[in-house]
Amino acid sequence: DDDNSEEGLHTIHSGRHEYAFSFELPQTPLATSFEGRHGSVRYWVKAELHRPWFLPVKLKKEFTVFEHIDINTPSLLSPQAGTKEKTLCCWFCTSGPISLSAKIERKGYTPGESIQIFAEIENCSSRVVVPKAAIYQTQAFYAKGKMKEVKQLVANLRGESLSSGKTETWNGKQLKIPPVSPSILDCSIIRVEYSLMVYVDIPGAMDLFLNLPLVIGTIPLHPFGSRTSSVSSQCSMNMNWLGLTLPERPEAPPSYAEVVTEEQRQSSLAPIGACDDLERALPGPLFAYIQEFRFLPPPLYSEIDPNPDQPTDDRPSCPSR
Repeated sequence: DDDNSEEGLHTIHSGRHEYAFSFELPQTPLATSFEGRHGSVRYWVKAELHRPWFLPVKLKKEFTVFEHIDINTPSLLSPQAGTKEKTLCCWFCTSGPISLSAKIERKGYTPGESIQIFAEIENCSSRVVVPKAAIYQTQAFYAKGKMKEVKQLVANLRGESLSSGKTETWNGKQLKIPPVSPSILDCSIIRVEYSLMVYVDIPGAMDLFLNLPLVIGTIPLHPFGSRTSSVSSQCSMNMNWLGLTLPERPEAPPSYAEVVTEEQRQSSLAPIGACDDLERALPGPLFAYIQEFRFLPPPLYSEIDPNPDQPTDDRPSCPSR
């Protein structure tokens, strides 16, 4: 009231008082809540109760904010692929190359999904190598013009050892994503990024590795998106249709009248001539019978059998007891 020296304060009297309140989050993008090794993103609501001659009572409650990342966007549905090769040298001797090529269906995933890895590893060296794959999380912290980075392992898998001259192929080897925080890409002080590393462990030499970027989102893949990704995994990487938006509902197929005109159907009924003994047993040419049903639509489920009493096949029926 007007007796208070500070603007906005209201004196309450003894008893129980309840106040309903709500806050609208700003429309500007908010970074996802995150707890990192060198920094964090936290949100909370704080309430204070001021009393004369006493210290104020303060209460703070945290809440979680997610900046939604929809992995159904065309950029996150595009396949990721790469190829690398390495030649081992020992003094004046040079062994054959070790080649690695890998591909994944898309760039965006959500926690709990499994990444299908398609890879081919060829070992033409004299050493025994081991193909592996791992998901890494990279935390980058920015403050006062400096940057500190932390990289940690999220999940990994191991393939079979390859001796000299052997080749291994991964046809959709699965690596499951554990419960992790979503990617943070639009925050000025903290970034959280993910990558899939497919590599060949070479004893006594630097590993041969491929880094495929990942984005961990919050909105899972739409059923239409899964169909798109499965098709794209079998096709070329440079596909223009990945940038197109999918319709909310697929169009109905065209009717038979739109595809086949009456003139085409009538012209197909013209007799072609005798073919064989079976054709002579029929009232007309055999090919004409085939052509007659060529442009006809299939029967409807609602059609009724005109001969319900006749048996459906030549098998003898069991006598009733």
